[in-house]
Amino acid sequence: MPNDSLLINNRAVAANTYDAIVIGSGISGGWAAKELCEKGLKTLLLERGRDVKHKKDYPTALMNPWDFRHRERLPLAVKDANPVVGKCYAFSETSEHFFVKDREHPYVQEKPYDWIRGYQVGGKSLLWARQTQRWSRYEFEAPGRDGFAVEWPIRYEELAPWYSHVEKFAGISGNKDGIDNLPDGEFLPPWELNCVEKHIQQKVGEHYKDRQVIIGRCAHLTQPKEIHLQQGRGQCQARSLCERGCPFGGYFSSNSSTIPWADRTGNLTLRPDSVVHSIIYDEKKGKATGVLVIDNHTKQTTTYYARIIFVNAACLNTNLLLLNSVSSRFPNGLGNDNGLMGHFVAFHNYRGSVSATFEGYPDNYYYGRRPTAAFMPSFRNVFKQETDFLRGYMVDFSASRSNWQQGNWKDGIGGEYKDSLTEPGGWGVFMGMQGETVPKFENHVRLSKDLKDPWGIPQLITSVGYDENDEKVIKDFLVQGSEMLDKAGCKNISAVDNHQAPGLDIHEMGGVRMGKDPKTSLLNKWNQLHACNNVFVTDGACMTSVGNQNPSLTFMALTARAADHAVEELKKGNL
Repeated sequence: MPNDSLLINNRAVAANTYDAIVIGSGISGGWAAKELCEKGLKTLLLERGRDVKHKKDYPTALMNPWDFRHRERLPLAVKDANPVVGKCYAFSETSEHFFVKDREHPYVQEKPYDWIRGYQVGGKSLLWARQTQRWSRYEFEAPGRDGFAVEWPIRYEELAPWYSHVEKFAGISGNKDGIDNLPDGEFLPPWELNCVEKHIQQKVGEHYKDRQVIIGRCAHLTQPKEIHLQQGRGQCQARSLCERGCPFGGYFSSNSSTIPWADRTGNLTLRPDSVVHSIIYDEKKGKATGVLVIDNHTKQTTTYYARIIFVNAACLNTNLLLLNSVSSRFPNGLGNDNGLMGHFVAFHNYRGSVSATFEGYPDNYYYGRRPTAAFMPSFRNVFKQETDFLRGYMVDFSASRSNWQQGNWKDGIGGEYKDSLTEPGGWGVFMGMQGETVPKFENHVRLSKDLKDPWGIPQLITSVGYDENDEKVIKDFLVQGSEMLDKAGCKNISAVDNHQAPGLDIHEMGGVRMGKDPKTSLLNKWNQLHACNNVFVTDGACMTSVGNQNPSLTFMALTARAADHAVEELKKGNL
């Protein structure tokens, strides 16, 4: 007679066994789930936060300013309790329910670092700024050419079809601009520059042959196609209330797009409130066999099993999870044979900004809102090393009319005061930088040896900062940005270094980087751990370098490509 306890145990294992497990339901995790489910794999999608259903769980999406107790502003007590997340531009009374509060998930800042997080189904895909640019060949070639980081194991040509794949499904608006270092994609109709932005575009083109101003490319449905209608999404209403969640599905999010699409296949199991403690490695099999999960509320543990595991917990949490996945084979973290896991964390440098006024076009105005700005691809060290600093920066700017921008907004009462509120004010211009930082060994995260979070998992220590190269990049942008606005006829130009800490860019990358050599990298060209090839990492942690473009589109493309490879390898019996 078989042992009854053994039968019960086998049934429990079978009930908790899937073809694939995806950890994290944000932008890259949603894409992993969609691709794996579409290809027939029974997939478990684990999310540490609460469930958020599209439309149903966007409580503030249709509220008016006067419907909020504090008219959209945060009470002082909330601000004081959240010195980190309170710095985020999108954190307000309208959206605070989508952000992790400072006390909820503590971490240790060895150097100042503002870690912005969103723990719910959809993750930060409900909160992102939705700007989407492809990398070019020059970003993939730069580390090998200029001798920093390590060489990328892939090139633009290998990722280009996957950019197209995700662009068509997500819906990206933009122009075909024909720029070598910012490749065109599969675009929906673009948004439009206003008259002052077009003026600056013209003047920049006249004075600088290496600089081209374009309308920003963004994940908004300006003209939905059939594939978007099949997702249940509609045209972007240009409300500029995106961080509340979009009931129209006008911008891309996991909640409106990839997760419902995966669910339609019948192959998806979604488990929110599931905090992944670690990945389980079987030394006899020489591969990962599952994950240990802690219930967010009861703290009870459950083990789930799968043939392949995709880690998409968002960059720093992915580093944390892998470092915490220890075994006799991997005492320093899963796949961490070379001791480099957690190192070479990089980010985007947002410290520089330039503002100005513009005295022309007094009889021109604009109508409505727009979810993007004018952009200028990087023009520093793109094709070869030209300056005394490495890499460069993308520039964004916008022009608008407002009395607030002129600094002459006044209090008052009566009819004259009310009439003044209808006046648009003068034109103001604001320009910002998105600078590439060079990955360094010293910029790292690691686990605390004595501090734990509420789930008994070691707290993360962040030790990430700026260096001399970053300071030179900032200085160059402030000079060049001021010069460009001056040549465009702007006045009252003011250049500012805000000295913000890393992290507030919310573009953290690295720590589990891709590369050709297992001695100097953690992942191969297919995003598999060199030392444990049935574990894939396709979120920001996988990035070898960070480019100057917004990163999310590249995460999506890498994820879709890796999922395709994983399924093919499963079919061949290699995983």
